[in-house]
Amino acid sequence: MVKTPPVTADPIADPPSTASAWNIANGLTVFRLLLVPVFIAALFHNGGHDTEWRIWAWAVFAVASITDRFDGDIARKRNLVTEFGKLADPIADKALVGAALVGLSLLHDLPWWVTVVILVREVGVTILRFWVIRHGVIAASRGGKVKTLLQGVAIGLFVLPLSGWLHAVAWVFMIAAIVVALATGVDYVARALRLRRTGRATRITA
Repeated sequence: MVKTPPVTADPIADPPSTASAWNIANGLTVFRLLLVPVFIAALFHNGGHDTEWRIWAWAVFAVASITDRFDGDIARKRNLVTEFGKLADPIADKALVGAALVGLSLLHDLPWWVTVVILVREVGVTILRFWVIRHGVIAASRGGKVKTLLQGVAIGLFVLPLSGWLHAVAWVFMIAAIVVALATGVDYVARALRLRRTGRATRITA
Protein backbone atom coordinates (compact mmCIF):
# COMPACT_ATOMS: atom_id res chain seq x y z
CA MET A 1 0.00 0.00 0.00
CA VAL A 2 1.32 3.44 -0.94
CA LYS A 3 1.73 5.72 2.01
CA THR A 4 0.60 9.30 1.62
CA PRO A 5 2.92 12.08 2.84
CA PRO A 6 2.37 13.11 6.45
CA VAL A 7 0.16 16.09 7.07
CA THR A 8 1.53 18.73 9.38
CA ALA A 9 0.74 22.24 10.40
CA ASP A 10 0.69 24.91 7.73
CA PRO A 11 0.35 28.62 8.56
CA ILE A 12 -2.65 28.98 6.26
CA ALA A 13 -4.40 26.01 7.87
CA ASP A 14 -3.71 26.91 11.50
CA PRO A 15 -7.01 27.63 13.26
CA PRO A 16 -7.20 31.25 14.39
CA SER A 17 -7.00 31.81 18.12
CA THR A 18 -8.90 34.35 20.20
CA ALA A 19 -5.75 36.44 20.44
CA SER A 20 -5.88 40.05 19.37
CA ALA A 21 -4.51 40.90 15.94
CA TRP A 22 -2.26 43.32 17.79
CA ASN A 23 0.43 40.87 18.87
CA ILE A 24 4.17 40.41 18.46
CA ALA A 25 3.89 37.89 15.62
CA ASN A 26 1.68 40.14 13.50
CA GLY A 27 3.86 43.07 14.49
CA LEU A 28 6.87 41.35 12.93
CA THR A 29 4.86 40.65 9.79
CA VAL A 30 3.75 44.27 9.48
CA PHE A 31 7.32 45.38 10.18
CA ARG A 32 8.50 43.19 7.29
CA LEU A 33 5.91 44.77 4.99
CA LEU A 34 7.00 48.26 6.04
CA LEU A 35 10.62 47.37 5.30
CA VAL A 36 9.81 46.58 1.65
CA PRO A 37 9.57 50.24 0.50
CA VAL A 38 12.62 51.05 2.64
CA PHE A 39 14.51 48.29 0.88
CA ILE A 40 13.41 49.54 -2.55
CA ALA A 41 14.45 53.11 -1.72
CA ALA A 42 17.90 51.97 -0.58
CA LEU A 43 18.33 49.67 -3.57
CA PHE A 44 17.57 52.39 -6.13
CA HIS A 45 19.29 55.27 -4.33
CA ASN A 46 21.68 57.19 -6.61
CA GLY A 47 20.72 55.14 -9.63
CA GLY A 48 20.94 51.79 -7.88
CA HIS A 49 24.69 51.29 -8.06
CA ASP A 50 25.92 53.25 -5.08
CA THR A 51 28.10 50.85 -3.09
CA GLU A 52 27.21 52.23 0.33
CA TRP A 53 23.47 52.23 -0.36
CA ARG A 54 23.57 48.72 -1.80
CA ILE A 55 25.06 47.56 1.50
CA TRP A 56 22.26 49.35 3.34
CA ALA A 57 19.72 47.68 1.06
CA TRP A 58 21.28 44.30 1.88
CA ALA A 59 21.02 45.06 5.60
CA VAL A 60 17.33 45.92 5.28
CA PHE A 61 16.70 42.76 3.26
CA ALA A 62 18.54 40.68 5.85
CA VAL A 63 16.52 42.09 8.75
CA ALA A 64 13.25 41.56 6.88
CA SER A 65 14.23 37.98 6.06
CA ILE A 66 14.99 37.29 9.72
CA THR A 67 11.52 38.43 10.76
CA ASP A 68 10.10 35.90 8.29
CA ARG A 69 11.95 33.19 10.19
CA PHE A 70 10.39 34.05 13.54
CA ASP A 71 6.87 35.48 13.14
CA GLY A 72 5.17 32.19 12.22
CA ASP A 73 6.97 30.22 14.92
CA ILE A 74 6.04 32.79 17.56
CA ALA A 75 2.39 32.80 16.45
CA ARG A 76 2.05 29.03 16.75
CA LYS A 77 4.05 28.57 19.94
CA ARG A 78 2.20 31.37 21.75
CA ASN A 79 -1.21 30.62 20.22
CA LEU A 80 -1.26 33.97 18.44
CA VAL A 81 -2.49 32.74 15.05
CA THR A 82 -5.02 35.22 13.62
CA GLU A 83 -6.84 35.59 10.31
CA PHE A 84 -4.87 38.77 9.71
CA GLY A 85 -1.58 36.98 10.23
CA LYS A 86 -2.54 34.10 7.96
CA LEU A 87 -3.28 36.58 5.17
CA ALA A 88 -0.50 39.11 5.79
CA ASP A 89 2.39 36.68 6.28
CA PRO A 90 2.49 35.22 2.73
CA ILE A 91 1.81 38.69 1.29
CA ALA A 92 4.83 40.07 3.17
CA ASP A 93 6.99 37.16 2.01
CA LYS A 94 6.09 37.55 -1.65
CA ALA A 95 6.34 41.35 -1.48
CA LEU A 96 9.89 41.20 -0.14
CA VAL A 97 11.14 38.56 -2.57
CA GLY A 98 9.27 40.09 -5.49
CA ALA A 99 10.56 43.59 -4.79
CA ALA A 100 14.14 42.32 -4.59
CA LEU A 101 13.97 40.25 -7.78
CA VAL A 102 12.14 42.85 -9.86
CA GLY A 103 14.40 45.61 -8.55
CA LEU A 104 17.55 43.68 -9.42
CA SER A 105 16.21 42.94 -12.89
CA LEU A 106 15.30 46.59 -13.47
CA LEU A 107 18.87 47.48 -12.53
CA HIS A 108 20.13 44.84 -14.99
CA ASP A 109 21.89 42.97 -12.19
CA LEU A 110 19.75 39.87 -12.62
CA PRO A 111 18.28 38.46 -15.85
CA TRP A 112 14.51 38.75 -16.13
CA TRP A 113 14.13 35.01 -16.75
CA VAL A 114 15.39 34.33 -13.22
CA THR A 115 12.84 36.72 -11.74
CA VAL A 116 9.99 35.25 -13.79
CA VAL A 117 10.85 31.63 -12.96
CA ILE A 118 11.09 32.25 -9.22
CA LEU A 119 8.00 34.44 -8.96
CA VAL A 120 5.85 32.09 -11.04
CA ARG A 121 6.91 29.23 -8.77
CA GLU A 122 6.21 31.23 -5.60
CA VAL A 123 2.80 32.47 -6.71
CA GLY A 124 1.86 29.07 -8.10
CA VAL A 125 2.65 27.24 -4.87
CA THR A 126 0.72 29.83 -2.84
CA ILE A 127 -2.33 29.31 -5.06
CA LEU A 128 -1.99 25.53 -4.67
CA ARG A 129 -1.91 25.86 -0.88
CA PHE A 130 -5.28 27.60 -0.92
CA TRP A 131 -6.61 25.21 -3.59
CA VAL A 132 -6.13 22.12 -1.39
CA ILE A 133 -6.68 23.68 2.03
CA ARG A 134 -10.17 22.25 2.56
CA HIS A 135 -8.85 18.76 1.81
CA GLY A 136 -5.90 19.00 4.18
CA VAL A 137 -2.41 20.45 4.33
CA ILE A 138 0.88 19.17 3.02
CA ALA A 139 3.90 18.65 5.23
CA ALA A 140 6.60 21.26 4.71
CA SER A 141 9.43 19.41 3.03
CA ARG A 142 13.07 19.76 3.89
CA GLY A 143 13.60 20.79 0.28
CA GLY A 144 11.24 23.72 0.73
CA LYS A 145 13.23 24.95 3.70
CA VAL A 146 16.46 24.56 1.75
CA LYS A 147 14.89 26.51 -1.12
CA THR A 148 13.97 29.38 1.18
CA LEU A 149 17.49 29.50 2.61
CA LEU A 150 19.23 29.33 -0.78
CA GLN A 151 16.87 31.91 -2.25
CA GLY A 152 17.45 34.36 0.58
CA VAL A 153 21.23 33.97 0.44
CA ALA A 154 21.28 34.25 -3.37
CA ILE A 155 19.14 37.41 -3.46
CA GLY A 156 21.19 38.93 -0.65
CA LEU A 157 24.43 38.28 -2.52
CA PHE A 158 23.04 39.90 -5.69
CA VAL A 159 21.97 42.94 -3.70
CA LEU A 160 25.51 43.37 -2.41
CA PRO A 161 27.92 45.15 -4.79
CA LEU A 162 30.02 42.06 -5.49
CA SER A 163 32.36 41.46 -8.40
CA GLY A 164 34.81 38.86 -9.66
CA TRP A 165 34.72 35.46 -8.01
CA LEU A 166 32.29 36.69 -5.34
CA HIS A 167 29.76 37.47 -8.06
CA ALA A 168 30.32 33.95 -9.39
CA VAL A 169 29.52 32.61 -5.92
CA ALA A 170 26.26 34.58 -5.99
CA TRP A 171 25.37 32.85 -9.26
CA VAL A 172 26.12 29.43 -7.76
CA PHE A 173 23.63 30.10 -4.97
CA MET A 174 21.06 31.51 -7.39
CA ILE A 175 21.23 28.54 -9.77
CA ALA A 176 21.01 26.17 -6.80
CA ALA A 177 17.97 28.09 -5.52
CA ILE A 178 16.27 27.87 -8.92
CA VAL A 179 16.91 24.12 -9.25
CA VAL A 180 15.60 23.39 -5.75
CA ALA A 181 12.64 25.73 -6.27
CA LEU A 182 11.59 23.95 -9.46
CA ALA A 183 12.11 20.49 -7.96
CA THR A 184 10.10 21.28 -4.83
CA GLY A 185 7.46 23.03 -6.95
CA VAL A 186 6.91 19.91 -9.04
CA ASP A 187 6.79 17.80 -5.87
CA TYR A 188 4.25 20.17 -4.34
CA VAL A 189 2.00 19.92 -7.40
CA ALA A 190 2.12 16.12 -7.28
CA ARG A 191 1.30 16.00 -3.58
CA ALA A 192 -1.46 18.60 -3.94
CA LEU A 193 -3.13 16.57 -6.70
CA ARG A 194 -2.83 13.41 -4.61
CA LEU A 195 -4.33 15.18 -1.61
CA ARG A 196 -7.25 16.44 -3.70
CA ARG A 197 -7.96 12.92 -5.00
CA THR A 198 -7.77 11.47 -1.49
CA GLY A 199 -10.09 14.16 -0.15
CA ARG A 200 -12.68 13.53 -2.85
CA ALA A 201 -12.55 9.79 -2.33
CA THR A 202 -13.06 10.26 1.41
CA ARG A 203 -16.17 12.39 0.85
CA ILE A 204 -17.63 9.86 -1.59
CA THR A 205 -17.17 6.88 0.73
CA ALA A 206 -18.16 8.72 3.89
